[in-house]
Amino acid sequence: MVKSEFDKLGLHYSVVDLGEAIIRENLTSEQRAELAEALKKSGLELMDDKKSMLIEKIKNVIIETIHYTDEALKINFSDHLSEKLGYDYTYLANLFSEVESSTIEHFIIKHKIERVKELLVYDELTLTEIAYRLHYSSVAHLSNQFKKVTGLTPTFFKHLKDKRMGGIENV
Repeated sequence: MVKSEFDKLGLHYSVVDLGEAIIRENLTSEQRAELAEALKKSGLELMDDKKSMLIEKIKNVIIETIHYTDEALKINFSDHLSEKLGYDYTYLANLFSEVESSTIEHFIIKHKIERVKELLVYDELTLTEIAYRLHYSSVAHLSNQFKKVTGLTPTFFKHLKDKRMGGIENV
């Protein structure tokens, strides 16, 4: 979609990736306004602020790692973020907290719990396998965090899903 907007505006790009695009030429203020408007219509936003761009990169690395990577991290998340983004974790954490009014840790927990919900709904893995895949130290730790965030135990959440699906099958 972003590539299409660049093409419509006659802009040449070398990279278009999740949350980032590199345009070869300098944009005029008119081109910038047109691009911003076109992206806005598609629910996207043109970001010029380096802090905002770094926050988006932090979020993208976290989302990519939790939702789209099944391979276990060999290092902790803070080192992973520092390595991927080329910044000291303390700087990233302070910037994130300043801009988002929440911590990176809370953002990670929120996404891990969303991933747990997805995996429970798919019903292909046991809770032990889910805990291992998402790097929890134990099933108890996962269950406690899940309950703290959702107000439900993973087992009860899965039961609700099964009950709903049973209702659909009886229609």
